[in-house]
Order: sequence, then C-alpha cells, then structure tokens
Amino acid sequence: MPELPEVEFGRKLAESVAKGRVIEKVTCAKDDLVFPDASPRKMTSALKGKRVLEVRRRGKQLWFVLDAPPHPLFHFGMTGAFLTPGPAPGFKKSLQLASSPKDTKDEDWPPRFVKIHLYFDGGGELVMTNKRRLGRILLRDDPENEKPISKLGFDPLLDLPSPKIFCEKLLKRKIPIKALLLDQGFSAGVGNWIADEILYQAKIAPSRVANTLSEIEARRVRTKMKSIIDKAVSVDADKTRFPKTWLFHYRWGKNANAKTSKGEKIIHEQHGGRTTAWVPGVQV
Repeated sequence: MPELPEVEFGRKLAESVAKGRVIEKVTCAKDDLVFPDASPRKMTSALKGKRVLEVRRRGKQLWFVLDAPPHPLFHFGMTGAFLTPGPAPGFKKSLQLASSPKDTKDEDWPPRFVKIHLYFDGGGELVMTNKRRLGRILLRDDPENEKPISKLGFDPLLDLPSPKIFCEKLLKRKIPIKALLLDQGFSAGVGNWIADEILYQAKIAPSRVANTLSEIEARRVRTKMKSIIDKAVSVDADKTRFPKTWLFHYRWGKNANAKTSKGEKIIHEQHGGRTTAWVPGVQV
C-alpha cells in the first residue's frame, strides 16, 4: 500500500503536471466505490475549467487546491497511483516505487484501471489508477478542516512534534507500539513497512505496549521515524535507492528463511492487525 513517501512522490508528480494550469477536460469511471459521494457528472462539473493553484498532502491523503471550491481529494488505497503519459518535468518516466502495483509500470496510454483522467491546458495529462478499487476520490469545500483529513494526527514530514512532545504523546498510550504507529490519528502516513522499519532500527519489539517504553526508547522511535521518512522521500520512494541495510529489502513474502543484511533471522507475525516482519534477536 502506498505510504507517506509514495504519496509524497505522487503529490510532486501531480504538482509538476497540474500546478498553475486549467483543467480543460475530465473523464471519470463509473465506480461508486472510488467515487462514493460524487457521480462522474458531478465530479466533471466540479473540476472542469478550474485552475490548480497547489497540490497538497497530509499523511496518505492528497488534494488539489483549486481557484474555487470544491477541491478534489485523493486517497490511493492499496494499489492507487498518479501517472502521466511521459516523463513529467523533473522525473524519470518510471521509478520502482516502494509500494508500486504492477499496473503502474510503463504501458500504452492510457493505462489500465483508470478512475479519473485529467487534461490540462497546454497538453498535460494526469490519471489516477486503482486496480483493487480501495482508493477514494472525494470533493471537499475545505479539505484540511473536513473528514478524513481533520481526523489525522501529525505528519512526520510536515510537522513532526519536538522530541519532548512526541514522547508525551507516545508514552501515554496503552496499546502495542506497532498498532500505535499504524494509527493514522497518531502519525499520519506511517504504514506497515515504515512501522516495521522504524521498530527494527529502533530495536523495539512490535508487541511492546507504548507506555512501557523508556523515554530514551521513545526518542529513538522518533529519530528513526524522521530519518527513514526523510530518506525515502529524498529518493522519491525509489526502493532501489533505499539503504541496503534496511529491513525493507528482506521483509517481503513471509519467507521462513528470511534474514537481514547482517544475517539476523526475520519472523512474520500478526501485530496491529497487519503482518509484521521483525527480528527477535535485535528487537526487545
């Protein structure tokens, strides 16, 4: 599933194509799951002729700020992505994103599973694909102050709390640390692979209850959250450029013989309702 770094890449891609340009044409799939509160006709009417002033993101949610409301809000779900018909300004045509579904690879244009197709003045195009239909495209008059964004916690890239405040927030919670990291009301944008990476690098077992951590451990969680997300964002979520020591490269597939780059045994269990990869020999 796309997590904060992948969605931030999507935001930057959309911004490079759409910012400052007028939406001249819109086509939408007839899909009540992806468009739960707006018919294709309503979505088209709301967007056509509007100028995109900014493209913003909070957690895994991103939206266009138009010159008049309502504004489109996008959530990629498990397999969603923004795509363009060729290299967007400043980007390679395709990257091996950390959570790329197969349908985001280069192929004939338009790609499969398109849910919305935007055409801009000057010839630019942008689509959102969503193979498994778990993404959402909504309309909001004031996205930041309406659900779902208004219910999100801090964004680790945009407004990570100070070490003191972070520790206060974490150490008062009486749930397993893995479940807390996945709670979007706590840390917006952290998903399964990032949570596992944070806990591996912080050397903390996923089942530890948050309020049992020491302040030193809590600060270590914050430090690793920041460094992992900053690095993943800096390389546009291109997994081939993640450090080779990261658990990320060895955590997939529930392989019973999986080991880290240092030869440490990885096991897979359910924590926080998600399959968790962790290293008992390191994480306590």
